[in-house]
Amino acid sequence: MNKPVSPDELIADEDGPLYAPRKKVYPQSVSGRFRSIKWRLMAVCLGVYYLLPFVRWNRGLGAPDQAVLIDFPNRRFYFFFIELWPQEIYYFTGLLVLAALTLFLMNALGGRIWCGYLCPQTVWTDLFYAVERLVEGDRRVQIKADAGPMTVKRAGRRVLKHAIWLMIAWWTGGAWVLYFADAPTLVRDLATFHAPAIAYVWIAMLTASTYLLAGYMREQVCVYMCPWPRIQAALTDEWALNVTYKYDRGEPRCSVKKAFDIRSLGEKAGDCIDCNQCVAVCPTGIDIRDGAQLGCIQCGLCIDACDAVMTKVSRKTGLIGYDNDINVQRRVAGKEEVFKPVRARTVVYAGLIAAVCAVMLYALMSRTLLDINVLHDRNPIAVRLSEGAIRNGYTLRFLNKRGFDRVIAIDVDGPAEAKLHVIGAESVTPDRPMIVLGRDTTTELRVLVTAPFDERAQKSVPVTFRVTDIGLGEAASATDHFVLP
Repeated sequence: MNKPVSPDELIADEDGPLYAPRKKVYPQSVSGRFRSIKWRLMAVCLGVYYLLPFVRWNRGLGAPDQAVLIDFPNRRFYFFFIELWPQEIYYFTGLLVLAALTLFLMNALGGRIWCGYLCPQTVWTDLFYAVERLVEGDRRVQIKADAGPMTVKRAGRRVLKHAIWLMIAWWTGGAWVLYFADAPTLVRDLATFHAPAIAYVWIAMLTASTYLLAGYMREQVCVYMCPWPRIQAALTDEWALNVTYKYDRGEPRCSVKKAFDIRSLGEKAGDCIDCNQCVAVCPTGIDIRDGAQLGCIQCGLCIDACDAVMTKVSRKTGLIGYDNDINVQRRVAGKEEVFKPVRARTVVYAGLIAAVCAVMLYALMSRTLLDINVLHDRNPIAVRLSEGAIRNGYTLRFLNKRGFDRVIAIDVDGPAEAKLHVIGAESVTPDRPMIVLGRDTTTELRVLVTAPFDERAQKSVPVTFRVTDIGLGEAASATDHFVLP
């Protein structure tokens, strides 16, 4: 008879538990080159995100003047001088491909650069950490306060911290909805409670997600939720630069005094003094000296902390730095360091990025601003008139992507002696159908094509509708079939 298995035995094996409770991370403030880079990038990224909806771009009378706008009611996407229609969704596919290739190239050159400097989770979490340190103090102060009892002063600081977090999260959600409507108008409507209910719903959802992800989950998002660390691990190679502890220099670890005594005897002592400053400043709480780890977002803050310590103990900086496994092995073997940013992998990625950019640029520059689509009537497909002629009905859809009205002429090629008649629209001329297309609109027209009956004619004949801008000479065409009853 099998022995019953307890719940504790189900979640543990001989190597330890399958999961571990989260330990709160208290990142210590640090200054240095990489910290400065992160501050600047944070300012740029947040500035663009929060202020871009208020940038204006003149597109002419009657057109929206917001530089970046996702206009769902009118089914348009505006990005400065670019205006995309639903039929041009392939541009977004190209942007996604381009973003993926750029991530691959960044990973091949410098590891998780995206994670450490540009990822929204990193940027907002970094901002929340800064607020936390400003209100509650740095690492040691926070650890000491959390270990002690709750006081009125500590409670007040926590309330202030969470209030600031909520304000940041609220404005983050509010800025997002501004990309979907005229920003100044929507801000006024939100303030006076006249905005659509869906706007308040989205702001509430994004406020909650930002507050929870950046304020509470923090490094848990990077370690457990984000798929990119696992994907990039399969895409990297031995030449990629990653934040690395140079154990060939650092080991064996010992204190400054002991290292001095060992070196005075002519023996080797590592530069690492085991101060744990690299661990204290890490936003995910890992020890970079343990080697490559899933939790390392490669933000470079441990480099700044280690360089500061090395400077104080009069040792060469760079004990932790961007390096690769090959150079570690070469230094151990007494060889010179070698860096290969230009190699097959990076050349292929760069070439693909250039190719995708070229294709998208060509498609954008050569895109037609006048288009036509045709749909044949289904019931009835064809009609025989009393005088014997055959008539087919079609629905033509015209797309005028320019910001002004234009006069177009409609011609038909196909059956011999075919005549075209437009229903429900006044033609500028009686002999050749000419109509006015409104600016930046889609126009649908019903047309009838009539041709004499010919016993020798095929059951189905291709018919081509051509539309020509009288003023600019732009033309477009669409083909369907003219069928016999």
